[in-house]
Amino acid sequence: MWPSMASDRRRARSRAAGALVIAALALFSAQAFAAETTAPPRETIEVEGNRRIDAETVRSYFHAAGDGRFDEAARDAALKALLSTGLFDKVEIEHAGERLTVHLHEAPLLDRVAFEGNKKIGDTELKAVVEAKPRGTLQRTVVQADVGRIMEAYRHVGRDDVGVRPEIIDRGNDRVDLVYVVSEGVKTPVRQINFTGNKAFGKRQLAAVIKTSATNMLSFLIGGDVYDPDRVAADREQLRTYYRSKGYADAAVPSALAEYDPATRGFNLTFTIDEGPLYHFGDITIACNVEGLDPEKLRRLLLIKSGASFDGTALDKTDDVLAIELAKLGYPFAHVTPRTMRDTTARRIDVALEIAEGARSYVERIDIHGNTRTRGYVIRREFDIAEGDAYNKSLIDRAERHLKNLNFFKTVKITAKPGSVPDRVILDVEVAERETGDFNIAGGYSTVDGWLAEVKLGDSNFMGTGVAVKSAFTYGQYTRGIDLSATEPYFLDSRVSAGIDLFAKQTDSNSYQSWGSESYGAMMLLGTPLTEQLGMQWRYSISRQSLTLDPALLAAAPSLAIEQAALAGPQWVSAVGDTATYSTLDNTKAPTSGINSQLRQDLAGLGGDVKFMRTSEDLRYYHPINEDVVSLVRAQGGYITGWGGQQVPLLDSFFGGPTMVRGFAPNGFGPRDLTPGTTMDNVGGSMYWATTTELQSNIPGVPAEYGLKAIAFVDAGSVFRYSGPTTFPGSTQSLQLANANIVRSSVGAGLTWASPFGALTINYAVPLTKASYDVLQPLGFSASPF
Repeated sequence: MWPSMASDRRRARSRAAGALVIAALALFSAQAFAAETTAPPRETIEVEGNRRIDAETVRSYFHAAGDGRFDEAARDAALKALLSTGLFDKVEIEHAGERLTVHLHEAPLLDRVAFEGNKKIGDTELKAVVEAKPRGTLQRTVVQADVGRIMEAYRHVGRDDVGVRPEIIDRGNDRVDLVYVVSEGVKTPVRQINFTGNKAFGKRQLAAVIKTSATNMLSFLIGGDVYDPDRVAADREQLRTYYRSKGYADAAVPSALAEYDPATRGFNLTFTIDEGPLYHFGDITIACNVEGLDPEKLRRLLLIKSGASFDGTALDKTDDVLAIELAKLGYPFAHVTPRTMRDTTARRIDVALEIAEGARSYVERIDIHGNTRTRGYVIRREFDIAEGDAYNKSLIDRAERHLKNLNFFKTVKITAKPGSVPDRVILDVEVAERETGDFNIAGGYSTVDGWLAEVKLGDSNFMGTGVAVKSAFTYGQYTRGIDLSATEPYFLDSRVSAGIDLFAKQTDSNSYQSWGSESYGAMMLLGTPLTEQLGMQWRYSISRQSLTLDPALLAAAPSLAIEQAALAGPQWVSAVGDTATYSTLDNTKAPTSGINSQLRQDLAGLGGDVKFMRTSEDLRYYHPINEDVVSLVRAQGGYITGWGGQQVPLLDSFFGGPTMVRGFAPNGFGPRDLTPGTTMDNVGGSMYWATTTELQSNIPGVPAEYGLKAIAFVDAGSVFRYSGPTTFPGSTQSLQLANANIVRSSVGAGLTWASPFGALTINYAVPLTKASYDVLQPLGFSASPF
């Protein structure tokens, strides 16, 4: 059982009592030792000034010489021993004839330890740093050491100019309050980051790998520009890992030199890199010394292959995958040791995966420390082993990586310590909490939704339970909405995540459509990873949707399809669906290489008023051209059809716009009612396809940490095959429908900014091919609220 927070507090409160117990034990041991080894003292000891400490406890620190007298050495040893207890401010020993008089001044008790002037670091964090605790004794040496500890904590958040002054407030009766008054000073930023020895990768690429960034105009939003030795140490490891994943198996980052520049009042940080040669994988073999295990059955699980560039990350993941598979097959003590043999001439690395039975040791218990907010079970469930299971280092390393990836903690360290018997191991898990809450009030503009304001509130570790909760409230020129969601990543203690989403949205008519819409409902989701790269999500949604018309805002009669959809009134949509996601992206936020594929399917009609089946696919492929330019090729498409004799509701159809082909307005292309005298609305199609080829480039002279990139693109696509009614009861008119599969295409350029509050994009596109009735919008602007 891991120590509880309550027990930690009880130990802190009893520290002073513990000191007295230790002193009493010292008395008994000293008396026993003296009785056995020395003659009875010939001199008497008188104790003065003691109030809380018993006189016999004080006398126990004196050990007479062989003749029964307390010589100078004995008196000096007793003086040092008494002072070292921390129970006394002052100790004097007076020797007169056959009598020793010990004059004491007991250290006052601490009623309260407090902090003033601290804003960048909270009281809770500082209390964990200092050693002076309430109900302990006031020790001058401890107070001075605490001053240094507080200053070091501030240096880790970029405040090298900090000052700390301890103040002692007398409360009477030998009780005091201790207050550390902090003068935080100004932030000491990193002014410049340089790399030396790098040839394969440029400064921009390497700067994107590390977490430390040079100060800039956005640093107050994105952070990362303060000098933190721990962060720099982690950056060195990140750089080494990056090089190993790109084929440079011998890469090292021997130093990271931080030099303070008084002129700029900041640090210049230089990483020294030793790249080494580029390697490829050679022969990959599996050698097994475990009886009854066929190693060839494990080959299908390998994430590395001969001839490919060496990838240390893939090699590490292969170790993890094999360790888990061995445990499943009933070999919990078996471990995998990758042996690499370098051929420096051929620049290849042969890999021998050696599987052998390890020492039979078991996990006695898992001790967790530092989790002041996160519940213990949230940490424990990241382990693939529990108390009593076979000890497996690969699984322990995997758990440490999983805990770091949660982003609940600043640091995570798992140490194996000896257990109560030789074949037992204690796992000591030390974590440091970080803030996980998010609150954002923002405003924005897009050519689709117009002006809008949004309030977001959320926490990725709600009340330390690991549950992610989010809420968003939007009010805009053409749209209003609310979205509440919660996700439990380990539903019923399994590897399945579960979530619920409550939503409501209302849109108004605008220059691109004559109608508005209203919808509200709920969605329940289940998801699980199948492999490192493939995941599945299943969902059920129930929603009430309706199309609305405001006659006062209509410039002409609405299209018959729109009018009939409005007259149909609200409809309940009850649907089940799934999404298969396959991803090999190197970075989910700013990918430079890899594939991402999402296949979505939905079936409506399990209850409700409508019945349809819908399938869509979105495939993206990223490939780096050089250190500054990344290419993107994207293909997407979809199909929807009614079933059970029903047609697809207009609101669930596909509508062509700038999300498919830039340069076209929202609802700008696709099947359209061209009946004269009507609003000539886009009435939606049942099929669509779109392709994109795009180049994304850093901008010369603009620091990479700004997140600003230039883009150039070519888009093409179409929406077609209207599947709704063309004639309507009670009307002699029919739709004059434009419904051909006409290719729309455009070419353009723009800027995109990965801002702290979301992606902001502005682009200008020139349509190359279009239909005469399409609605264009060459200038496009979209932004997540900022």
